[in-house]
Amino acid sequence: MNWEMILKLVLAMIFGGLIGLEREIGNRPAGFRTHTLVCMGSVLVMMTSEYMMTIYSSVSVDPARLGAQVISGIGFLGAGTILKDGSRVRGLTTAASLWVVACIGLAIGVGFYWGALIATLLSYVTLVFLKKFEGFVPGYKDYDVFLEIPNSPGQIAKITSILADLHIRVKDIRVDSGEGDLTYAFFKLVLPPGIDKNTVGAELSRLQGVSLLEKEKNEDH
Repeated sequence: MNWEMILKLVLAMIFGGLIGLEREIGNRPAGFRTHTLVCMGSVLVMMTSEYMMTIYSSVSVDPARLGAQVISGIGFLGAGTILKDGSRVRGLTTAASLWVVACIGLAIGVGFYWGALIATLLSYVTLVFLKKFEGFVPGYKDYDVFLEIPNSPGQIAKITSILADLHIRVKDIRVDSGEGDLTYAFFKLVLPPGIDKNTVGAELSRLQGVSLLEKEKNEDH
C-alpha cells in the first residue's frame, strides 16, 4: 500500500476542510464538504499525472497538463457560488476560496507540502481575521440602515439626495412591502470619516414619515 498516497489525500481533506469549515460557519453557498472534495480531487489529479509518467515512461508526458486543467476548470464551479441579488453580488470570496483549495490540492499532490500548509494557514487568516480588520479601515466598513417610509413616489429619491449631500456612498438598496401605506427600505452604506450612523439616522428622520428601525423587517428575505 502506498502510504504517501493516503497521506496526500488525508492532508487534502484536512486543509480543504479547514477553509471550507469557515465558509460553512458563514452559511456560504459552498461549504465544508465542497471545499474538501475540491481539494481531494485536485490531489488525485496530480497523483494521476505522476502515475501516468510512471507507466508511460517511454512517452513524453507533461505532468502539469492535467493540473492546468484543474486551475481553469474550477472556474465553472466557482461561478455557481456567485449570486446576484438586486445590485448586490455575493459569493465572490467563496469562489476565490474554491480556487485556492484547488491550488492547495495540486501542491499536495505534487509533494509541495510546506507550500500547501502555508497557503492553507494564510487563506484561513484572510477569511477569518482580515474580515474583522475591514471594520477598522475608514471608508471600507458597511453600515446597514433600515427605514420605515411612506409608500409614495419619490421617497427613495429624497433619501438618496440627503445621503449624497453627506457624501455617503450607497452600495445597495432594497425595498420590501410593509403594512398599509408604509414600506420598509434597506440601505447598505459606506460612511465617510466624521459621519456616524447616528448622524445618518438623525438626518433621514427629518423627512416626513421616515422612521429609523433598529433591525431589518422581513429578515427572511
